[in-house]
Amino acid sequence: MPILEIFGWIGSAVIVVSMMQQRILRLRWINLGGCLIHIVYNGILGVWPMVGLNVVLAVVQIVNLYRLLSTRHSDADYEVVAVRPDDPYLMYLVRQHATDLTRFTPTFHPAESPQESDTAFLIMKGTETVGYVLLHDAGDGVAQVDLDYVTEKYRDLTPGEFVFRRSDALRDAGYRKVVTPPGVRDAYYGRIGFDRVGDRYELVLENA
Repeated sequence: MPILEIFGWIGSAVIVVSMMQQRILRLRWINLGGCLIHIVYNGILGVWPMVGLNVVLAVVQIVNLYRLLSTRHSDADYEVVAVRPDDPYLMYLVRQHATDLTRFTPTFHPAESPQESDTAFLIMKGTETVGYVLLHDAGDGVAQVDLDYVTEKYRDLTPGEFVFRRSDALRDAGYRKVVTPPGVRDAYYGRIGFDRVGDRYELVLENA
């Protein structure tokens, strides 16, 4: 098989892989890569309709990436809604995401939820629930996070940053510091201003 043909098949494989992604940001980056490969491949072959199609698709992905990246820290994107830790809708979400929850937060046991949590927040984007946070008062103004979960689609867009850094939900509840569970996996906390302390992360709330 000629090298050029292999190159074209690689481009097609990249696009297929992109469509299998649940994380919206990752999908768009990989799809853009596939489009660029097909622009080069079809340009060498002189198949200009396919070049034009992939140029348009690449532009669409670039525009969408720009929108996603430029608004990922926008206060207008998310809302934090306080609910009871034993709220039926929240408990439904916990059951639906049980496998993911134990994978990222080994100390959380969905069957025992809401455990000792006394505060819970839903993270909303319009009418869509993109994540939720459960925590309890550890004393001395410290909020101990029991669970911090974001759906896979939005995991690269860090909506949790809005809860901890940009909303007043925790400060209004009287907390001055946030502490994560020990041993959290794939933690994004270091990227949003938390400090690593032993096997957990801590954040002193601004203007607390």
